[in-house]
Amino acid sequence: MIVLGFDTATPATAIGLRLTDGSAVQARDDPGPGERPGHATRLLPLAAKLLAGAGLRFRDLDRIAVGLGPGTFTGLRIGVATARGLAQSLGVDLVGVSSLRALAEPALRAEPDGSHGDHVLAVLDARRGEAFLAAYEMTVRESVEELLPPCALAPEDLGSIVKQAEARRGDENGVKWRAVGDGAVRFRDQLEAGGVAVPPDCSPLHLLSAAAICNLGVRAEAVASREVIVPDYRRRPDAEIALEGPQP
Repeated sequence: MIVLGFDTATPATAIGLRLTDGSAVQARDDPGPGERPGHATRLLPLAAKLLAGAGLRFRDLDRIAVGLGPGTFTGLRIGVATARGLAQSLGVDLVGVSSLRALAEPALRAEPDGSHGDHVLAVLDARRGEAFLAAYEMTVRESVEELLPPCALAPEDLGSIVKQAEARRGDENGVKWRAVGDGAVRFRDQLEAGGVAVPPDCSPLHLLSAAAICNLGVRAEAVASREVIVPDYRRRPDAEIALEGPQP
């Protein structure tokens, strides 16, 4: 199955192409300091470039997979609208996957020494001084279990999140946790104060992988109607709150 996957939940535009042999190629556009995300202008050109590099065209695709968030309102809206439009025009399957699950996937499946990181917090910078977070565990059967669903948290609540995840596991002995994502970098102090390890800022584990979007997309069930693929904002959009004005 040939799958085009992309994610626009973060400022980066991440594109992946999974080929029939299971291999994947990726491309991404990361805006520089002070620059706005280039989702609207970079997504389709990057996708076309990946396809051309593999000797393929859009019509060769079997499935589109898109990250649903949580993430920025504008970014998710662009990504989901593009995915729905492509799937409709090409007549191919469409699936949506959790951006946080895709972020956690590489960290769950490999350590530098080849061992697994069995317990991972996927953390994205949600702006407004908050983080989007979900907790995952790699089970002994090599399947991933969601211990805590995606939520928006204030920084001061991050240090206690491990206790909540371990309560869900029913394990009072505690295990080793690590956090990945741009939110883990931004809120490193709060996470480390709670006993959570955070890889160095330069670690590729902090980058949301479009290859993971593709791999999760292969395993997902295609939807009967494209309209059910919608962004997971996880909180109200900034613009909606601004329209209400100051609260008394």
